[in-house]
Amino acid sequence: MLKIEKLQVSYGGLRALSEVSLEVGQGEFVAVVGPNGAGKTTLFKSISGTVPVESGRITLDGADLLAVPPARRAHLGLAHVPEGRQVFSSMTVLENLEMGAHTAAGKANWEENIAQIYQLFPRLKDRTRQLAGTLSGGEQQMLAIGRGLASAPRILMLDEPSLGLAPAVADDIFEVVQHIHQERGLAILLVEQRVAEALESCDRGYVLESGRTVLTGTHETLVSDRRVQQSYLGM
Repeated sequence: MLKIEKLQVSYGGLRALSEVSLEVGQGEFVAVVGPNGAGKTTLFKSISGTVPVESGRITLDGADLLAVPPARRAHLGLAHVPEGRQVFSSMTVLENLEMGAHTAAGKANWEENIAQIYQLFPRLKDRTRQLAGTLSGGEQQMLAIGRGLASAPRILMLDEPSLGLAPAVADDIFEVVQHIHQERGLAILLVEQRVAEALESCDRGYVLESGRTVLTGTHETLVSDRRVQQSYLGM
């Protein structure tokens, strides 16, 4: 499905990503972990098209994604749930979800998708007419994920879904993400600082440091790597 090859991105002369390569296969759960400033969010923005790419390739099913305008990429099946949630605070929960369903697939499958979203997040159903800005942080994260699912994506890109949430709430979010992957077979690309939780859930993972891929492997390979254990798992 999604393939990134030797991606390079710079800001103001500073290299944010340097020859980063990764793949997400059909129905795969791939995690990208690393410290602050590693380039994880820049990677997502490059895929979505909100930052320019200096060099490298991004393809989706072999098609050149860099040749597709950013506004059209969601229609190809990419759903980007951004860092910090970024819900439309002055709109209701339902209106936010409707905004997510702007793709052809989202419109065609609206009734089925909204039912599944409310099943995953019953609190959103209880707050359908409530303004998104009045929701708690955890509820806003649920809404952001629901908005992404409303587009009927092929790949769900989650950028730091635990950011700013209480540990118990973050645990609930991770459980739902795992359920989405296992029950719906949806491909997931996750960026997350909570390394233990991210690696526990994923099929494969990549470790980014200073804009470079320093480690990659299966769940088992990464959690047994001594460097990962010492640097990220507190072992």
